[in-house]
Amino acid sequence: MQTYTAPGERPVEPGDNPVSLLVKRATNHPDSIALTYRVAEGFLPITSAEMLASVKELAAGLLALGVQKGDRVALFTSTRYEFTLLDYAIWAAGAVTVTIYDTSSAEQVEWIVGNSESTVLVCETPAMKAIYEEVAERLPSCRHTLVIEDGALAQLSEAATDLLRNEVEQRIDEIDHGDLATLVYTSGTTGRPKGCMLTHGNLAFELIQLEVRVPALLREGERTLLFLPLAHIASRVIQIGCVSRGVEIAYASSVDALVEELSMVRPSWLFAVPRVFEKIYNGATQKAHAEGKGAIFDRAANVAIAYSEGIALGKIGVLTKIQHALFDRLVYGKLRAVFGGELVYSISAAAPLGERLGHFFRGIGLTPIEAYGLTETTGASNSNGTDFQKIGTVGRPLPGVAIGIADDGEIMIKGGCVMAGYWRNDAATEEAIDPDGWFHSGDIGEFDEDGFLRITGRKKELIITASGKNVAPAVLEDRLRADSLVSQCMVVGDARPFIAALVTVDEEVLLVWAEANGKDGVDLEDLIDDPDLVAAVQSAIDEANKAVSRPESIRTFRILPHDLTIENGALTPTLKVKRSVVLEEYANVVDEIYG
Repeated sequence: MQTYTAPGERPVEPGDNPVSLLVKRATNHPDSIALTYRVAEGFLPITSAEMLASVKELAAGLLALGVQKGDRVALFTSTRYEFTLLDYAIWAAGAVTVTIYDTSSAEQVEWIVGNSESTVLVCETPAMKAIYEEVAERLPSCRHTLVIEDGALAQLSEAATDLLRNEVEQRIDEIDHGDLATLVYTSGTTGRPKGCMLTHGNLAFELIQLEVRVPALLREGERTLLFLPLAHIASRVIQIGCVSRGVEIAYASSVDALVEELSMVRPSWLFAVPRVFEKIYNGATQKAHAEGKGAIFDRAANVAIAYSEGIALGKIGVLTKIQHALFDRLVYGKLRAVFGGELVYSISAAAPLGERLGHFFRGIGLTPIEAYGLTETTGASNSNGTDFQKIGTVGRPLPGVAIGIADDGEIMIKGGCVMAGYWRNDAATEEAIDPDGWFHSGDIGEFDEDGFLRITGRKKELIITASGKNVAPAVLEDRLRADSLVSQCMVVGDARPFIAALVTVDEEVLLVWAEANGKDGVDLEDLIDDPDLVAAVQSAIDEANKAVSRPESIRTFRILPHDLTIENGALTPTLKVKRSVVLEEYANVVDEIYG
């Protein structure tokens, strides 16, 4: 096995954890702005001292509900400042945060709350509470349900007493690196999400090593606009890093308001996913061509890419420099203005960015810092740096993290970022982490001569969309195949903007269906676009989608003209779909879906 361990690991102090670092920040810089959130036409600031005071009051309120050390408290909410306050309050109470995506279905909420045995659930809206109530009778461990928009924070604060406040101080002092900090449920190919057990030691290690790798991002006075889900571990790590180091976090009020709020906040760096970059690039291209300036924009884009490639080579041609300076005034400055005008770096993760897009954005002065990791590795195990990047790679391992490439190309990870295991799932833990401590990622990659990692494929079947959403195809495919009309199906969408499906129909059942619908005698190839058949399959799709959140749901599908069989090479002897074979055979269909 080929291995590479990044040097320069910075020791983590025994008392370092998210809460203690907040206490230190509030003590040394009480008036520094920690969080800001949208109010009417502006953003309202919360200082580090105010944040700490709120966290302690909320923690005392949780104790009033009977929350004990090690209890799980679930947050079913989108990204907003209340999430951060509650997250820290749960830790200050000695408890464990369990995150639930705001787009989750009732079945997903039931599984996560039930499997974690959460004692308290905080929902964002009454509508989310209603989703929980669909399954509440099957969740006896959950004794209290609060709603942020119905005054949950005020209710918790009002329940605080001096006795409980003193207890909070004691619980903060008792936080240990080995204590469980959060359960983050990640989709697996078997369909049931697994709870990744991340400790306070994991979080502290990740923060300290990221500070070594990307110091320009975690400096006091920097600003960022947070809009990606805090239910995802990457956003949580960013939250902790910013709070600990004096980086101001502004919370986007909605995705629709993102462009407006980027101009208001003027972030110095941003955490985004490739889909954001793709939309901005595609939108700028379409706008330029619509206004008759397409040729200028295309030339400017090529010059930006050439300029970035010159940076990589250590030599930029004179003509490229001259053209770059011209286009900086005509084109690049306007694109930077979309991000607020002060953005320098953006962390890009969750899916491949693509070399051309990476070079384009670095060429216009918005350098993407591409990173790689999993929930099981507390977010990033690898990252490019603010001082040096290789576009097209996910950088070197973080200091103190070892990356191994197995004989079959699988990426293996070892270090302080690796989770403690899967919650109450020893079999899955033993499968994922070998006796030597290596976590098996399921991804395929290779090193270059400088230790930079390039992702080349996926050993596992987990789909990651262009927006970074992890989707387990088995959940949807099993549901779809439960419909009598459906013979085989394959969910697609890896590195694509949304999830789609290729479906085949059971020819015997189709004969019955066709006769019942007055279409007997019609060949399948003539039926695949029939509105009634399409509607029948759509009904099966709708039923399957009930098991997942909207970002994971099938948005569209195509009925294939022939079934998938062992004989035509599309199925294994155990009737498993050979995804690579089907993708190759129907590449034109998939391209048409996303065209």
